[in-house]
Order: sequence, then C-alpha cells, then structure tokens
Amino acid sequence: MPGQDGEMKQNHYLALLFQNNIHQQTMKRTMKYTCLSLLILCLTVSAMAQPTFTYREKTIRPDKHNYLIDAALTNDVIHPDTYVFRSLKDALRAAEKQLASNQSKRRTVPGKGISLYIAPGVYWIDDPDAPEVRHPLPGEGIPYGMKLKVSNLRLIGLTDNPEEVVIASNRGQTLGAVGNFTMLHFDGDDIQAENITFGNYCNVDLIYPLNEKLNRKKRSETIVQAQLIICNSDRVVARNCRFISRLNSCPFAGARRALFDNCYFECTDDALCGTGVYLNSRFTFFSGKPFYSTQGTGAVFLNCDIHSLTRGRQYLVKVGSPVTIVDCRWTSEDPELFIGWTQDPTDDLCSYQYNLTLNGKPLFINTDRPWLTVDMTDKNVLEAYRLEVPKVLFHHQEAAGDTVIYNLYNLLSGNDGWDPTEQKPVIKKLGKQRHGFSTAYTRRSTQLRLSQRKAEIESGVDSMHIKADWLRFGTEANFDSKVIKAGTHWHISPKDSAFVELIQRHDGSCIVKGKNNSEETHTVNIIAGGGKAGLKAACVVTVKSRFLEAPAFISRPHIVSAASYPGQLSVDYQLDLQGRTDQSLITWYRCTDAAGSNVIPVAVSRLNKPERTYALSPADNGYYIKVSVSPKHLRCHAGPAESAITESPVDTGNDKTEYIETDFRNFPVNYQPRIIPGFWTVDSYKPVDTQDFDWTPNPQNCWIYGKGVDGAANATGLLQASKGARLLYTPVAATCGNMHVSLTVDPCKTAGQGFGSATGQYMDIYIKFDTRTLTGYALRIIRTTKHDRAVDFILMRYEKGVASPISPPVSSICYRTDCKLELSIVENRFTAHAETSTQLPAPHRPGLTATVDLEAEITPNTYGGTGIQHTGSTGASATMLRIMKIEWD
Repeated sequence: MPGQDGEMKQNHYLALLFQNNIHQQTMKRTMKYTCLSLLILCLTVSAMAQPTFTYREKTIRPDKHNYLIDAALTNDVIHPDTYVFRSLKDALRAAEKQLASNQSKRRTVPGKGISLYIAPGVYWIDDPDAPEVRHPLPGEGIPYGMKLKVSNLRLIGLTDNPEEVVIASNRGQTLGAVGNFTMLHFDGDDIQAENITFGNYCNVDLIYPLNEKLNRKKRSETIVQAQLIICNSDRVVARNCRFISRLNSCPFAGARRALFDNCYFECTDDALCGTGVYLNSRFTFFSGKPFYSTQGTGAVFLNCDIHSLTRGRQYLVKVGSPVTIVDCRWTSEDPELFIGWTQDPTDDLCSYQYNLTLNGKPLFINTDRPWLTVDMTDKNVLEAYRLEVPKVLFHHQEAAGDTVIYNLYNLLSGNDGWDPTEQKPVIKKLGKQRHGFSTAYTRRSTQLRLSQRKAEIESGVDSMHIKADWLRFGTEANFDSKVIKAGTHWHISPKDSAFVELIQRHDGSCIVKGKNNSEETHTVNIIAGGGKAGLKAACVVTVKSRFLEAPAFISRPHIVSAASYPGQLSVDYQLDLQGRTDQSLITWYRCTDAAGSNVIPVAVSRLNKPERTYALSPADNGYYIKVSVSPKHLRCHAGPAESAITESPVDTGNDKTEYIETDFRNFPVNYQPRIIPGFWTVDSYKPVDTQDFDWTPNPQNCWIYGKGVDGAANATGLLQASKGARLLYTPVAATCGNMHVSLTVDPCKTAGQGFGSATGQYMDIYIKFDTRTLTGYALRIIRTTKHDRAVDFILMRYEKGVASPISPPVSSICYRTDCKLELSIVENRFTAHAETSTQLPAPHRPGLTATVDLEAEITPNTYGGTGIQHTGSTGASATMLRIMKIEWD
C-alpha cells in the first residue's frame, strides 16, 4: 500500500478479477477469454505524481492515450492535465477533442487511439432526473444523449463482470423524449467496448449488484422505442458486454462490420444490429422479430444460446432478409414453438443454418417452407463460417483430434484485412496445408445475390438478363469472373420448363425467356447455385402469356335500368372475348349535365370483376350518371374506354337516405377534396392536436384498396397510404336526427397496440358531424404511453376542429383482427361498443378490458356527417377498413 514520505494517501482500493485475455497460442485466442489472475488496482494521489492503475498485469499511468474514469473519485484527484475523470461524458468529450485531428483517417493508427478505462459504477449519459423532454436537433429525427465524432476509441470496464460497469440512460419515444431516444451516436471507425453494460432503462429496472443505492426503477411499464447506440462506423468490436433494452435496442446499429463476442442481449422487436457477427453470445427474445431487417450480406450467429419468451411463433426478421445460424441452441417454454426467418417470406428469400437445436432437439427453420432454408451440412459454404482443424495447429506440443474454430477472418476481413481476433495466421496456414494456397479459407463467399429478385415477363416479347454476384460477408465486392463462371448454375423445376427457357451465358449470367402459351399467368422460381457449393439464390418471375389486343366492342356501352333489381342501373355491352372471361374496368360517375361535366367517380371495378351495376340512392337525385368501360380480359391490357350517360338526371322519388353500407371493394380512392352533399371527401389532414409531431399530410395518395399484412393479412379492404388519411361523408339531408355508425376493422398490429407509437397516433370515427366546420362527436382509438399492448377508447366532442374528451378512457386489448366498432347517438346519449372475435390472451395488467362500452351525455345537434381520421403510421401500422354501415333514423 502506498504511504511513503507521509505525503501520499490512499484514495481508492479495488480488488478486481480481470477476464478477456486472449490465449497466446491456442484456438481460444479467437473466441474465449480466460480468468488469468487477481489484480490489485491501487489508485494513489501525490502532490508530485499522477494516479496509476493496473490492468492485465500492466501498470498504466493515465495519459493522452489512456484515460481513467471513476465516479467514486474525489475532487482533489481531478485535474485537466491528469487524464483522470469522474464523469464519463467529460472523458468522452475530451477524447473527441483530442481525436478531432484524426477524424479524416478511417483506419486505426497504432498508438494514436484513446482507451477509456472505466471503474465500476453507473455512468449516466443523460440525467435521469432531468424533467425536460429531449428533442432531436434541428433537421434531425432522433434525440441523442451524446453524439461523438471519434475513431479508434476503446471503452474498457475495469472488471470481468460487465454488470458492474454500466453506461445508462432511461428515455424513449414519448417517455422523456420526442422521437426514439438513443443514448450514444458514434461517427468514426474502430470503436471497441469491453466489460460494459449498455442499458436504456426506460422499460427495464436497473439493478446494480455493487450498490443498491444506484438501483433505479424503469421509467414506465409501457414498452417504447428506447435505443442504445447508433453509429456510422466500420470495424466495431464488443467483448463481454451486455446490451439491455426492449424495443429498438440498437446495439451499434449502423455498423458496417461488427463483432459481438461473449455478449448478452435482451430485446423485443426491431432491436439487433443487422450486420453483426454474434459469437459465443446469449440472447433473450421478449417478442417475435428481434431484427427489423439485416442489411447487405446479413447477420451471423455462431455458437450462441437463444431463449425465446414468445409463444406460438418466433421469427428473426420483420422484413425478409438473410440470416445465418451455426451451432446454436434455442430454448423455449413453449414445446410447440415454430421458428421461421420472417412472418411473410417471399420465395426469393434464402437463409442458412447448421447444427441447430430447440430444447435439445434438432431444429430446421421454416419447416413449412423448407426451400427458404439451406442446411449447410456437407456443403462447401459451411467453411466460410466454421472449420474443423487439428488441435496441433494451436499447440506447441502434440495434441490429438480436431477442434472447431469459427472463420472470423473470412467473415470480417473485408477488403482491408481486418482481423480483430488475430486469426489470420492460423486460417492461412490451414488453407496452405489443405489446398496448397493460403487464401483457400480467407476469401469464401457467403451470399449469392442476383441482380433481380422479382420480375414480370411477357412470353414472346420480353426476356430478362439475371446476373449473379458472389459476395464475401460484409462486402459488396464480386469475386473475379472465373469464380462466377464456374460456380453459378441455373435451374428451374421440371414443371416450370413449360413456361420459361433458361439460357446460361459464358459469363455465369442467365437469360430468361417466357414461353407461356396458356391462358393463365404462372409464377416460376429461377434458382441459381445449389449443389455441393451450398450457395443459393432465387428470382421469382411472373410469366405472362403473350398479350393480345384488347377485345373489340361488338356493341358499345349503354345504360339501362336493371330489370331484376329495381333502383339499379346496369351497363350493357358486348365484347369479342373469344371465350375469355370479361375483366373490363368499369367506372361510374355523377355529372352535372348530359355532356358529362364535373364528373366525380362514385364506383369502380376491382379484383378483375367488372362493376356492371350501380345502385341508385337519393344522393344521385339531380345528377346524370355516366359509365365508362375499358375492355379487358386476362391476356390483354385495358383498351380505350367507351362511355355512356343517362338521358336525364336521376330522380329516385325518395329524398331520404336511411342507410349506406360498403365493404369498400368499389370505393374510389381518388383525391376528392370537396365537401358536397351525398359525396365522400377523400383526402389527408393534420388535426390540430397533432401539431407537436413533425409530419406533413399527402392528400394526393392517401388511401389504397388491397391486401393487408400481419393482423390484416387474410383480408382485403381500404388501407391508409399516408399519414393523416381521412374520409368524410356529407349527407344529403340538411338536418338529421338519431344516428348509428358501425365499422369492422383489421389493425395490422397484432398485439393490441393498434399504432406504431404513442406519438399522437389515433383513429377517430365521426358521428353527428358537420364536415364543413369539423364540429360534432367521435369515438377515438389511440395508443398512449400507458400501455404497449392495448389502446384507449375515448368519446370525443369536436368544436371547429378542436377535440376534447367527454368520457373517461377505457384501456382495452380488443383492437385486433375483426374488431367491431359501434357508435350510436340517440337524442342526448352517445354510446360506443367495441369487441373482437379474435381469441384474446388474458389481460396482462389490471384495468385492461376485453370489450369496451362507453357512454356520455351530449348536447344534441342536427348534423348527420360521418367519417374516419387516421393519424397513425402506414404499412405494418395501418388499420384496414373492411365494412362500414351508416344509419339515420
């Protein structure tokens, strides 16, 4: 213990067990870090000397290349010239300033980097007690705890237990931040971290093992996007680290090459680094899609343990993209757990596996669509990831038998020879011994990528040229043309040979020509690779028979009253279809005169079914009805339209509309901004209460009709195509009494949360509403920060576009597939009911309901308008409208 001359005093004493020493001569240097010795760190202060500390049996004096950070230090140790800090943030800023001159250099410069040695403690990047809400910088979409321009930076915890060195934040989307709060952003290459926990404790309790006073409860039970590290970096390494968050955890997301060695991850969806190589690591998946997508050549798991807490179905990727899993063990409490690559895979997806188990039994991923998976057993591609080599290669002494090493140098060396595990000499030596040249195992490709993954061709007219790229992991570089020529083989199934011809070119590419002479369109999978090499890729080609001329009109369209359906018009015409089914595109319009002026579409054809009839209603009174017919069948494009118009304006003899019902199949989605009695307004709008959120409505393309995804995957209906999508219906009657609206919807979100995030995302269903002044009532369905698997239902009053609640909110889990919503206003009583036929789990928190019943006393009005306002995200966060019925008493 220091204490000489009576001038030195003990300030800090830590007994530390250090791990992560690479074995100098064996295979373990590439994978495992072993506990070597018990080291004593003695930090002393003297008027004449700087503190020193010991790390891996080496005494280090803080200097411009080695900083010491210890939150427990006293102020008398801290000095600008000592490179000793209490605050990690101060140390990071000092390192950034020192490294600023090297920012233009994108390679490690020996001796020029900075290592930050961090003593046990909890280091907050963002003040967890600060009441201010964090916002993105101007022009950015993400709020960060710290943004750093640094290269060649190492963050090293001074302990073998990463739980004892914690870098922390506790903010997320809508919970202390506007946007997906991210703790750190690195702009620069060669970032390393060892023996550290990176935690965003927005939705996870911080439990610190050395001092319970540093524990902190999660900010909220509601899981939101709470991110860790985003980077614009290459050559990133994390060893013996923990990454703790839930949704969107993002451990070094954005890295071009990243190695995670002996790390631990906890996450829900959209979480993991999509370019990572995960070695000897452990995972706990709290939900079904831990990757949003994997970029480039994908992500790799080597010798990992994965525990799934999901039930039923576990996927890896939300958006279909490649993953490779080797020597991994999956566990789950669900004995029937299905594991797939992605929820809705397309046939051009290809991922790879070898030696996997689920609860100790052999596992094959995507058993329902086995062609999506390449089992690398006995295939050459396995050597790009895994090699069995004699133990003697790693020992001076004789050693019998083989051992397994993972070919990290092949995966990570890229075009610059990066070798973070110092594996290159062994891999090259092995290649020389087995194949006579040292690069035999250092330039193995891991992906066969085609120039096209999906295409359409017309037989006898089109051909397509598909090129193959053989890619090494983490690169976009092709192998030389000799490899492509020799290794790329193209084939189709025997049954598909009737529809396409393949011509393999000398350069390894392929020409595809359609020869489909049938009446139907056929889908063909063009396969490249396969065989002993093991690499495989597919292009899904829709092969159409040769298009013919559109059928000619035998008799031109004319409008008649439908004899068998009173109150309906029908269009009569004849086409020269030559036995084919009519698929003509028919559109009905209202016009203000017999010349067809001021036309507005009111019904359209979809799903290849001509809309030959049009049901009249009081809303048609006074208008001329026009119809246009574009002739079409299966084997042609639509031809020029012919039209017809009624000789006189419609008079139904009835001025009162009792109800409107639609399944939206013939609903026009054209932009229609006008407020006209009897018409739908189709546009996009940003309500007043969403002004704090940065988005702009796109009224031109706000709705689409089609098939949904996830919770709406098994239906067709009307879907939002832009944020703020709105429908308004203005009744013909100037005054209306009691009113009822029912709507059946399929939210794409499947867990009951309904919308992408709690950022002012809701759907309002209007009733007794004045579409001109935006005054009336509505049922609001909104995602809030209270719940991540439920929404709130609230009755609202609108006054000139400003909404206010008139009922307490009810939090429910029923906003799922086939959710039925019913609104009713009778005199001064406003009621609403919601339920779903989907089988629901038990409510996961007190206060959540399986059905909704709301009631409020209102001030009656004479309005009769209705509509839908959606402020949520689109795509996988949209809500499909399936059936709507509007009734007036």
